[in-house]
Amino acid sequence: MGGKSCFFIGHREASEEIYPALYAAVEQHILEYGVTEFIVGHYGGFDRLAASVVKEAKRFYPQVRLTLLLPYHPAERPIPTPDGFDGTFYPPGMESVPRKIAIVRANRYVVDHVDYLIAYAWHPASNARELVEYAKRRVKKGSLFITVIKHNDTT
Repeated sequence: MGGKSCFFIGHREASEEIYPALYAAVEQHILEYGVTEFIVGHYGGFDRLAASVVKEAKRFYPQVRLTLLLPYHPAERPIPTPDGFDGTFYPPGMESVPRKIAIVRANRYVVDHVDYLIAYAWHPASNARELVEYAKRRVKKGSLFITVIKHNDTT
């Protein structure tokens, strides 16, 4: 992961209504924070929205890269690089992680290694919310900045 990077974390059932707020956040990260790499998973509505927003932004900001996070070893579950993505990333040291916690562990690895996080996590008892709480510890150390897309934020 080179340059300034940003990871997305959010609930699976994100509504299309947050698209404008998500696009504004991505553009802000590109223009104000110098982010050139966006990393997204592919297990839900928020991930699909985040990927579509970055693909749209890439039309105007060709220096931006979109990377797909792979929680499962590519040899075990091969996933070709999807259209619009520039590559995939499988975190090192994940080979021995049990499958049922692989997504959580891969997400934590990325949170530990990016500069920015765009979050849409409002369910109190959810993996997305727990990851945002985990990320807040890095914020306190000054090594991570989190942008939160609020629930029902359609501006």
